[in-house]
Amino acid sequence: MNKITKTGSRNFIQFLIHFIAWGLIFLLPFIIFDKDPDFNIMDKMSHHAVWVTSLLIVFYTNYFLLIEKILFNRKIGKFSLYNIVLILSVAIAIHFWQQATMMPHPMPHGGKFPPQYILPFGISFVVRDILTLLVIVGLSVAVKMTAKWYKTEVERQEEEKKHTEAELTNLRQQLNPHFLFNTLNNIYALIAISPEKAQNSMLELSKLLRYVLYENNDNFVSVEHELNFIHNYVELMRIRLNADVDLKVEINIDQTDKMIAPLLFIALIENAFKHGVSPSSPSFIHIDIHELNNEQLICMIRNSYFPKTETDKSGSGIGLENLRKRLEILYPHKHIIRTEKEGEIFISELIIPLNNQEQS
Repeated sequence: MNKITKTGSRNFIQFLIHFIAWGLIFLLPFIIFDKDPDFNIMDKMSHHAVWVTSLLIVFYTNYFLLIEKILFNRKIGKFSLYNIVLILSVAIAIHFWQQATMMPHPMPHGGKFPPQYILPFGISFVVRDILTLLVIVGLSVAVKMTAKWYKTEVERQEEEKKHTEAELTNLRQQLNPHFLFNTLNNIYALIAISPEKAQNSMLELSKLLRYVLYENNDNFVSVEHELNFIHNYVELMRIRLNADVDLKVEINIDQTDKMIAPLLFIALIENAFKHGVSPSSPSFIHIDIHELNNEQLICMIRNSYFPKTETDKSGSGIGLENLRKRLEILYPHKHIIRTEKEGEIFISELIIPLNNQEQS
């Protein structure tokens, strides 16, 4: 329905532009005519109306028929031939009509041009009629091609938007089972250690799944909702950590009503828990999320680094790759993502812009 409305609006605007343009062409001579007492405005109006009508015939015959059916099918020779016939026919008809209803040519100071000063038939026919009609053909082609380019560009943008939305949907569908797999893997590890903690984890997981499956279907969500999800996820992960893990989370956000894309930071946080925790060695995860100048949201994560072996099946490994693809779609040239290893410390950083509610 929205597409039909937009098409109707574009058609109305095009009609209005054509109507105003031709109206100005028709009225312009009467605005600039000299006020001659012997000048018959009705005669001049009838002659001018016939001339404008001839322009309309040539313009719209090309606009609605010849350009669409012939020129756009690359039949240039046929298009040229049809226009030669059209222009000659219209020009000859105008000439004979003017000869039959010859109006005296006005002269300055109220006089009349003697017949010998009137342009000979051949020169008048070529210069005034044929060349003018050729210009009208060129104008018609230019206007039609511009309209076609605009329509093609709008369709291309709509197709690109559909493709982008489909790709985002596909990436979200990949993310949900990936997130679920990693979380269930953590809960599975708890069952043998502490069944009570595993039960609590399942309860927390249900809250997370509600957000992942139902509350983040839009491309953008409020910062508040996303931070609540991150907080719940961290608390879920905290359940299985031992005393040797130093987990710190600092969140300093004032603009919680701003909008961001959902489930971006979670990929980095998941990665930190996956590679930053050792069951036998002291380890740490420090998460810092803050805003910069009320315009950007920054997530900085530093964690100890214990790379997984090839036999470790915890997670499918698509999290960071999925994150980079989504960032390219949602924040093209407007984001910064950095992951690097400094000695035994892994650092990841993500910076994205904060959007207003109406911009999302």
